This record gives sequence, C-alpha cells and structure tokens, in this order.
Amino acid sequence: MSEYSNIKANVPTEIPSKNGKEVESKDNTNQINLENMQVITGPTPPSPPFDPIKRINDGFAYFKLNEFNKNMPAYRKLADKAEPKFLIFACSDSRVCPITILNLRPGEAFITRNIANMVPAFNQQRYCEVGAVIKYAILVCKVEAILVFGHCRCGGIERLVCLPDGKTSSPDSVDDWVSIGKPAKAKVVGKNPKASGLELRTLVEKESVMNSLANLLTYPQVKSGVASKKIKLIGGHYDFVRGHFDILGTRS
Repeated sequence: MSEYSNIKANVPTEIPSKNGKEVESKDNTNQINLENMQVITGPTPPSPPFDPIKRINDGFAYFKLNEFNKNMPAYRKLADKAEPKFLIFACSDSRVCPITILNLRPGEAFITRNIANMVPAFNQQRYCEVGAVIKYAILVCKVEAILVFGHCRCGGIERLVCLPDGKTSSPDSVDDWVSIGKPAKAKVVGKNPKASGLELRTLVEKESVMNSLANLLTYPQVKSGVASKKIKLIGGHYDFVRGHFDILGTRS
C-alpha cells in the first residue's frame, strides 16, 4: 500500500456529529493539514547547477541528430564555398537570433553582432572591425543586401536614452559605443518631446536602425555597391513580445 493510500485510510468516512451538528474530531489521525502534505511531498528539489560543457554537448548532439544528419548533402556543399546573400548587423542580445527568426539556412547570411546592432560612420582610426566586416562581406562574399536588424526592449538603446546630451565620447566602453546612436535619439526627442519610457525607447530603437543605414553609406564599398544597384540596404525591427517583424526602410 502506498503512502498516499495510508493517508486515505486515516480519513474518516463520516463526519462525527452530535444532535445533527458537526463536531470537531479529537483524533489527530483524522486531520490532514499542510504539515502532513509537506511530509509526503517534501520540499522542491533544488535545480542542478548549470553545467556549460554538458549544455554544449547536449545541444550539439541534438543538432547532429535532428539537423546535420538529415541534411548532410547541403552541409557538404558548404565545404566548397559560401555565397551568402545577406550581411546582417544584429544585436548581441540573447533573445534575438536572426538565423532562427528569419528562418535562414547555413550559408545564407554573413552575420556580425554588437550591442544595439549599430553601424558607426566610416572612420579609419576607429571601429576597424566594422569596416573589416563590411569590406569582406562585399568584396569577398559578394553579398547583395545589408540588413540592420533592430529589436524591441533593447538594453543598449535603453542605455543610449539615459545618456546626457552633448558629449559624444566617454571613458565607459558601453556608453562610448551606444553614443553612435545619439543622432537618432536627438531626432526622436525633437519630434516627440513628450515621449518617455517604453514608447521613447521603441522610437529610438527604430530611428537608430535608420541612422545605421545612413552610416553604412559612408563606407566606400557600400556607397559604390548601392550606386551600381548591386547592394540593397534594409532596416528592420523585430518585436519578440508581439511576434512582429517590420521593414522600416530601404536604400538602393
């Protein structure tokens, strides 16, 4: 007999009464309270500690079984060459994965990620990694479209909104980086002086994407590619709360 059966056996089949009125039983075995239940179920067991190596191995095992093994010809074809059509500037945010959201296949997109998916204006002394990505994507991969992939609830944009106006450089690396979007913030605040909170951040998220599209045109390879109609610039915004993706604008 299980421990649950034992509990049932201790519950009276009839409520004791006297002159038609219920009376409290003095037999403690007839009472089931939260303390009894605690003994039966016990406390919730603690979650096992996070094991990054196990998570990596488990994740790859799932991928190998359910993706790689089922599409081996396609993966073998990738060994010859990569011909991505897109260069994507995406945010480092863990909630935003362009490959998953846009249902892209391996080999379709050359992707770079940074805080708030920003593209700084061309500068030979700073941001050389951004210039290198753009140059490689256009000259080597020969991409045909560049997508700046913005998203809702962006922590980088939230930080940008909190920055004081005016000064454009900061000893703080995060503040210095998100300052790239200050022109977008200024434009939004100028047009929407009463906006605040989530509304303001959302407007700046979208305007920052457009600011990055404008900055892309300061790179020689991009400017040339757009002028010759070989490259199209696209700005998008993903809302993972509502499940929406909006095309904000294009340049071609």
